[in-house]
Amino acid sequence: MHIPDGFVDGKTAVATAALAAVGLAVALRNVRLSFPPRRVPLIGLAAAFVFAAQMLNFPVAGGTSGHLIGGVLAAVLLGPSAAVVVLSSVLILQCLLFADGGLTALGANLFSMALVAPVVGYGVYSLVRRAGGGSLRGRLLAAAFAAWCSVVAAAVACAGELAASGTVAWGVALPAMAGVHMLVGLGEAAITALVVAAVAGVRPELVRDADAARGPRYGALAAYGLLISVGLVLFVAPFASGLPDGLESFLAALGFEARAAAPPLLSSPLPGYTVPGLGRAVPATLLAGAIGTVVAFGLAYLLARLLTPRGGAAGLRDPDTEAPRASTSA
Repeated sequence: MHIPDGFVDGKTAVATAALAAVGLAVALRNVRLSFPPRRVPLIGLAAAFVFAAQMLNFPVAGGTSGHLIGGVLAAVLLGPSAAVVVLSSVLILQCLLFADGGLTALGANLFSMALVAPVVGYGVYSLVRRAGGGSLRGRLLAAAFAAWCSVVAAAVACAGELAASGTVAWGVALPAMAGVHMLVGLGEAAITALVVAAVAGVRPELVRDADAARGPRYGALAAYGLLISVGLVLFVAPFASGLPDGLESFLAALGFEARAAAPPLLSSPLPGYTVPGLGRAVPATLLAGAIGTVVAFGLAYLLARLLTPRGGAAGLRDPDTEAPRASTSA
């Protein structure tokens, strides 16, 4: 769902960039004020996992493929503000390092995938979770349904951006984008539920709203998770579907395939998830993916570490969960 250069006009690019910037600023402020310092390594881990998982396309109907967005997954485990930071880090990295998504469309991509997907998804998750009680099964069902909703919401936002730019009529973009991403959302729902269930088995406090300020440190878990994420790229990515994703298929059906394949405005060091000069395509992609996974971890971790004071957020209320934090002052 990464819109390339040349598909978003000036007014839409400016408007979405402004909305995304405000949303990211609010998220960064919330992380700075309330995110538990003990959980900072998990922001890096979430970014690494989301980056790696987005390389693993899975086939859906009609000769198209989909991949995880990860907005609800990050929001359920870390809160919506941290999820916005995670997704923003991944999308900015994909644009600048791999030319995945156009520079002129970066604001549009951030708005649909880093803002709409996690925020809308977490809102649905919160409502369904309350209705279903506090059981793990209820949380998993809520996470799965919210993940599906987040993909559809992001697709609708993407269709609106293309329609507002005059690229394609709204009446064409909406049913096409929403229709295929209803199928993609099923994969997102399954992956989200499986990962949340796995995390609940290892660190149940991440799923059950335990007091994170007094919980364990997560440095070792983040290190193991980073290794697993790199392993996904190295050993699973070669078997990922090579079919075009929903947006690529939609643009190709409209005759925009050559336009979408045009060189990006900004040259990238690892264009198209390859290492120039390496020669063989599969090793080049795997090496580029491994590099990107590590960089995603480092970028998100360092950003969160710079924002989050080591002394914690004593006496504050968490804007994401409205849970009171116990004061650590004497």
